[in-house]
Amino acid sequence: MRIGARLAALTMVGMMSWCSAYGQTATLRAEQELFASVNQVRRAQGLSPLRWDESLAAAARRHAEAMAEHGSARHGFEGEPSLSARVKQAGAHFSWLSENVTQGPSPQFIHTQFMKSPPHRANILDRDMDSIGVGVVEQGGQLFAVEDLSQAR
Repeated sequence: MRIGARLAALTMVGMMSWCSAYGQTATLRAEQELFASVNQVRRAQGLSPLRWDESLAAAARRHAEAMAEHGSARHGFEGEPSLSARVKQAGAHFSWLSENVTQGPSPQFIHTQFMKSPPHRANILDRDMDSIGVGVVEQGGQLFAVEDLSQAR
């Protein structure tokens, strides 16, 4: 195992231990696991890790809630603000923005689905992105996940 992969694995274990020790919910642990998975893949490709952005996470969580309410993973629903408007309303400042959405039974499944999808994979590996916020909501045994990525201003 390469040193970078070991460090990523130790970081993920550490974050999961920290979440458990401080009573974090399963959805917050899922968000942190997806965040760690994105950065592990970026490091493996020689890219800089993304910084966590709480404003992006707030926007992602709100959209994940909308997806759970509708029982569908989509980028937008009738009457919901656009991605750009949602992120601005949450207080994020950006030059560039992208979003990954899906649903699945576990963070590992969700990350695998993102990496198998060329557009989602491209968002994760976009060299211009420097920040991420992840939102996860559980509904009926499914996790509804949103990754909002940006180039911050």
